[in-house]
Amino acid sequence: MKKRFFVCSIVLLGMIFPSVVTLAQDRKVGVCDWMILKRQRPGEFTLAKHVCADGVELDMGGLGKRDSFDNKLRDDAQVAIFRQTADSVKIEIGAIAMSGFYGQSFINKKSYKWLIEDCLNTMDKMGDVKVAFLPLGGCGNDWTTDKKKYSQVVKRLREVGKMAAARGKVIGIDTPLDAEGNLKLLNDIKSNGIKIFYKWQTAIENGLDICADIKKLGKDNICAFHASNTDGAWLKNDKALNVPAIKATLDEMGWNGWLFVERSRDTTMVKNVKRNYGENARYLKDVFAPVRFKMMDTSDKDPEYVKTIMGRAKKLTDEMGFSGTTKGDNVYNLIANHYFTLNKIYEDNVDVKGKIYDYHFDFVANLESVCTPEEVDKIKDILTYNVRQVKYDAQIEMIPTLNVQECEQLMTWLKEAREYAICAKGSKEKHALFKKYMGRFSNWLSAKGYNMTQERKYWGERSKAQGKKL
Repeated sequence: MKKRFFVCSIVLLGMIFPSVVTLAQDRKVGVCDWMILKRQRPGEFTLAKHVCADGVELDMGGLGKRDSFDNKLRDDAQVAIFRQTADSVKIEIGAIAMSGFYGQSFINKKSYKWLIEDCLNTMDKMGDVKVAFLPLGGCGNDWTTDKKKYSQVVKRLREVGKMAAARGKVIGIDTPLDAEGNLKLLNDIKSNGIKIFYKWQTAIENGLDICADIKKLGKDNICAFHASNTDGAWLKNDKALNVPAIKATLDEMGWNGWLFVERSRDTTMVKNVKRNYGENARYLKDVFAPVRFKMMDTSDKDPEYVKTIMGRAKKLTDEMGFSGTTKGDNVYNLIANHYFTLNKIYEDNVDVKGKIYDYHFDFVANLESVCTPEEVDKIKDILTYNVRQVKYDAQIEMIPTLNVQECEQLMTWLKEAREYAICAKGSKEKHALFKKYMGRFSNWLSAKGYNMTQERKYWGERSKAQGKKL
């Protein structure tokens, strides 16, 4: 009862002092670009944003049997494009990966020092990234028991560890060893530049208890996590994992850092990148970086205005069927703050476009952290008076001969208009944005040979005959 009273009190305070909603920044969730099929492509950043990730683990490019990675980022012009794209959508580069060593032996690769140097240079270019991933899978597993091979691994890792430490960076390795074996390996390497990039899948495949293992390994020896299992089921449905227990263990250890989703795809829809990584990223953020609220002083605001905003937020959560739930409380606060934040930006009238641009991404990301993609889509429609669907239906009714491509283009532009309309100043401005995009669509159809004046005339005649009002 006391707990319920406390929660209700917090929610009530949120109504009186609406919060600016941000995600906890101590732990961040990323996706691996080679697994989302965007290896070293600028599109990885917008895709990461779409699946609600905080960042990406950017790969060095394919290696194969070559002496060097297929690394586009040696070119400064490409670096500028990548960094500009990442900054524009506020997606971080949490780590750089050398996934080519999944298939090539770190022990036998003659050019290993050059490859590490190439990686360290790329880390600098991409914004002083601090962590790199080096899998030892290409070495097989016998190096852990073969003294000669083990000695070679230690010798090489000691060399690259020195290279990394000299530049203030860490290279994280993935090994099949348990905590005791990894601690011995790190002790033999004797370099602050080498740590464990802990992979849940590897631990599971080797029969390890993840919670006990990472606790024994210690927070200072883990630089990052590959927080996923092999493909089969999403993280929230994977019976081989107890993610809340892992979170509790990391809380106890005091570990903070990046968790990257590498696999854990649902094999019934293995090619659906957005759905698989969206489900996994959102789940990890729900567990590891839940939404938290920072109260915002509204004492200078008109009580009637505050009451109006609260009414709008409540109406939306009611329409969504969320009221009275934890999700409803989170969405309620997000929507109330949405209106308060927009009002302040427009009232201050300082760099409005820049502030709206930055705020828009944060608002949508926060919505995506607590709602499904379908729910976010519906909330966007509610915030823009469902104009997207109304305009779409009207256009289809006006020109029933539109083909599939033309209908898709119409919906694309209407969704783009909706994104801008979400943060528009008021009703008039929201409607003006949709009108602008409908004009663009009409011009596009005209260029394709449609007579828009005639189409409107025919539509009017059909509607009049059916007793409809346009």
